Amino acid sequence: MYPYIGIVVLVIFFLATALKILNEYERGVIFRLGRVIQSKGPGLIILIPIVDKMVKVSLRLVAMDVDPQDVITRDNVSVKVNAVIYFRVIEPIKAIVEVENYAYAISQLAQTTLRSVCGQAELDELLSAREKINAQLQEILDTHTDPWGIKVATVELKHIDLPQEMQRAMAKQAEAERERRAKVINAEGEYQAADRLAEAAKIIDAHPMALQLRYLQTMREMSAENNTTTVFPLPIDLFRPFLRKGERDE
Repeated sequence: MYPYIGIVVLVIFFLATALKILNEYERGVIFRLGRVIQSKGPGLIILIPIVDKMVKVSLRLVAMDVDPQDVITRDNVSVKVNAVIYFRVIEPIKAIVEVENYAYAISQLAQTTLRSVCGQAELDELLSAREKINAQLQEILDTHTDPWGIKVATVELKHIDLPQEMQRAMAKQAEAERERRAKVINAEGEYQAADRLAEAAKIIDAHPMALQLRYLQTMREMSAENNTTTVFPLPIDLFRPFLRKGERDE
């Protein structure tokens, strides 16, 4: 009886230690007596108890937050910048053998790279050219993580916290820019209006009766406003001899 119980226990121990199941997104790096033999998966994996050891590696895309970093830009502005990194393991064996903890290593590398790249840019570039900064960060990180068998797909700047003094200065700058645009638009409108008035004067000079019609229209508009003032329109022809005399005197 007891021998059978011992055999059953051994079989259960063997199955528990020898049979492993890996999901579709997982790979197992197999160490045999301390030496890497291969990576296996997904599906059912059979190991030699005590001899083999397996380390699971996920191949899914990982999103990692980079802690906010104090950065002094090239134009001597102190800001706090944080980012997010998207990466995945491409070669499981390298990710386990070449670096002790690839997630921690990428986090530390991202922090130093973020400070370095943002410190070489000016504040306006950080605010308006994020795509360029993101591309530089992605290229640098991907170059360093390639020997680890890891691909950095994307790096995105998330937040850029400015000092209160800088925020007020930028708000004043934006307000001054809006005022400048308003003045330019107003001046452009006055220029167009003056241009139209000059064209109207030429038309009236070529057709004197147009001025008489405009005069009568003005009288009509004034009478429609319920004014108590009585206006007696005078024909403009009465003033024409005086106008001609003034032209001759000039």
